Amino acid sequence: MKEISFRDDILPLKDKLFRVALRITFDRAEAEDIVQETLIKVWNKRQELSKLDSIEAYCLTLTKNLAIDQREKMDSRTEELTPEHDRLQNEPNPHEVLEQKERLKLVHQLIEELPDKQRQIMQMRDIEEKSYKEIADALDITEEQVKINLFRARQKVKQGFLRLNAYGL
Repeated sequence: MKEISFRDDILPLKDKLFRVALRITFDRAEAEDIVQETLIKVWNKRQELSKLDSIEAYCLTLTKNLAIDQREKMDSRTEELTPEHDRLQNEPNPHEVLEQKERLKLVHQLIEELPDKQRQIMQMRDIEEKSYKEIADALDITEEQVKINLFRARQKVKQGFLRLNAYGL
């Protein structure tokens, strides 16, 4: 039986052990930890190493098993689903809330820039949810004029929004 030197026989296997661990875990940090753990276990059993036929095979098997155990441990981690978790998942993040407020502010600004008749019609139809007939009667115009003015108002707001949103002006 040959005397085993940790520096000469075990440490040169370090790169090979790392590649095995990396191939199994797909994570460099985990692979490095597994190689370190393997080397610690081999160091602790250094008195028994001379009885082994192949030190390399022993180290590779130990690394493979540790990597598989670590991967299974990572795969089995589950997040506990609680009502609080569901509530947090459904809440928009602060960035989305701010973005939505900015869009709404922009739309209100565009509506304010419309001619009076278009602004009134859009207000009555889209916000107050009045019928075309009710709007026509209130403004003393035909239903066709209501539809035309509403279409034009919506188009101006849409084009203004797209223009400002595209250029950030």
